[in-house]
Amino acid sequence: MSPGPLDRDDLRARVQKGLDAFVADRLPVLEAVSEDLGPLAETLVQLLAGGKRLRPAFCYWGFRGAGGEDGEQVVVAAASLELFQACAIVHDDVMDGSDTRRGRPAAHRRFAALHREQAWHGDPDAFGAGAAILLGDLCLAWSDEMLASCGLPADRLLGGDRVFAEMRSELMGGQYLDLLEQARGGGSVERALRVARYKSAKYTIEKPLHLGAALAGAGQDVLDGYSGYGLPLGEAFQLRDDVLGVFGDPSETGKPAGDDLREGKRTALVAMALEAATEAQAAVVRQHLGDPQLAAEGVAALRTVITDTGALARSETLIAELMDDALTALHAAPVQEQARGVLEELAVAATARTV
Repeated sequence: MSPGPLDRDDLRARVQKGLDAFVADRLPVLEAVSEDLGPLAETLVQLLAGGKRLRPAFCYWGFRGAGGEDGEQVVVAAASLELFQACAIVHDDVMDGSDTRRGRPAAHRRFAALHREQAWHGDPDAFGAGAAILLGDLCLAWSDEMLASCGLPADRLLGGDRVFAEMRSELMGGQYLDLLEQARGGGSVERALRVARYKSAKYTIEKPLHLGAALAGAGQDVLDGYSGYGLPLGEAFQLRDDVLGVFGDPSETGKPAGDDLREGKRTALVAMALEAATEAQAAVVRQHLGDPQLAAEGVAALRTVITDTGALARSETLIAELMDDALTALHAAPVQEQARGVLEELAVAATARTV
């Protein structure tokens, strides 16, 4: 019998405990530099206090599925992915010009507000962006430190380091492709899905699974099985994120309704709509997509186009197909049975966004 929701809550609590201990150990380094780094530390602590802990869960159960035994060392290793994720979202919010994250001001907005409150010299927004970039860099550096200090054997960490390095490169490449798509004004559904794969899908599910497997000393057959499961599931996860970015409830997403539309994100959902749009519908997209002042009427108009062109239905169908592919691969993978059951639950939760 696989663990239920209370067990997932327990893992989240253990991940938080590991993060709290690591950050408490590192904060004196910042304090020794200057007390002026207080706002940087406070923003980091607040950023790490929330989130679904999805990546640590896939890492932990990837480890268990490959035969690894439960222990605090692997929980700490898995928790390092939260620092990596913190780097990604802080930088992503700067690039997208996002105002909020998890229902609170995004890091760069917080630093810009601090600049204004203190009546400092220069441009508050430029200060905010610069400070957020440095915060993201700090999170990236600390994610490496946390993994290295988790206490697992050195030979296992060596394999984990290789996965971590590849994950970093793929994410940065995916982020650049995302910027490129915005600059080009979007393109094909295929290109949008490629961005989704490298910007989100691989580092959300496949690579955390690979990290867990490497830390357990797994062979290539396990890694291949995890890829067969993790890649389609990661793409389904991102497609669901795209749908929520347009149609999601702000109380659930932590962002204003239609925020992806204001930011002009060239997602697969938007590409599907434009691919099937009439000239009149395409004109609505050109008029409203990327308007930072987009009001409720504009959001509603874009939602209508996305729905009427069949893009929403097509996206939901693709999510279901990818989910089926992921579960088929999982059932064929050489994975320990208890972990297989949890990974199946996580797949459902990730695509339904209940985790």
